[in-house]
Amino acid sequence: MRTLFLGDVMGRAGRAAIAETLPRLREDWKLDFVVVNGENASSGTGLTGAHAKLILEAGADVVTLGDHAFDQKEMLTYIESEPRIIRPLNFAKQAPGRGAALYTDRRGRKVLVLQVLGQVFMKRAFADPFSAVDEVLRRHPLGGQAQMILVDVHCEATSEKMGMGHFCDGRASLVVGTHTHVPTGDAQILPGGTGYLTDAGMCGDYNSVIGMDKAEPMRRFVTGMGKTRFQPALGEATLSGVLVETDDRTGKATSVRMVRQGGRLEQAGP
Repeated sequence: MRTLFLGDVMGRAGRAAIAETLPRLREDWKLDFVVVNGENASSGTGLTGAHAKLILEAGADVVTLGDHAFDQKEMLTYIESEPRIIRPLNFAKQAPGRGAALYTDRRGRKVLVLQVLGQVFMKRAFADPFSAVDEVLRRHPLGGQAQMILVDVHCEATSEKMGMGHFCDGRASLVVGTHTHVPTGDAQILPGGTGYLTDAGMCGDYNSVIGMDKAEPMRRFVTGMGKTRFQPALGEATLSGVLVETDDRTGKATSVRMVRQGGRLEQAGP
């Protein structure tokens, strides 16, 4: 199975790149399944129903969220009507939606997608991500009901993401980090057969400060004072993520490749 994961979609630039590029990648790369993190797609914070629909219509099978899951208030109700959107497993227990779900690719194979929030350096304390993931993976052993299992680890610390990768090694097909908007260069297959990448990066304009127009973040860094709200940068976006190929029998990764398409970054793909 060939699965593409794309990192945090950042504002209008990221949405445009998804709409223009993902349909072509889906066809040219013969993708079986696509997961996109969309938690910054609407003005850089959260996701509206309209923008979720755009990402899904462009070719995503599932859209994951993150700590900004419900910044756009309409998502509180929209997520209940759209099963292809996943919010973090360890969010508040009262939160609507689901943190894990089984899906079917176009050939009838089952894909389990789950997302979890980290605890280190995050603005608020979330429930233990490791026990939350463990509970789901115990119910869905790799190579059983699910031919492919993808874990989106949404957190700040690279160490916590690496810890989750090793925790899931042999139990998931791909563990990939999101949230920091900077792609890492450590795509690999762990000893137990799990594909891993510390951070997928963002789908946004990299002539920016993690996707935001440079002026206001730089003003705050230099002077310690803010003047206006952060605004997403509007230049040409790079789609950043990871492509994993997995064995249908075992669910384990056979190859992992970093993806960068369009925009300013060095291009990468299959």
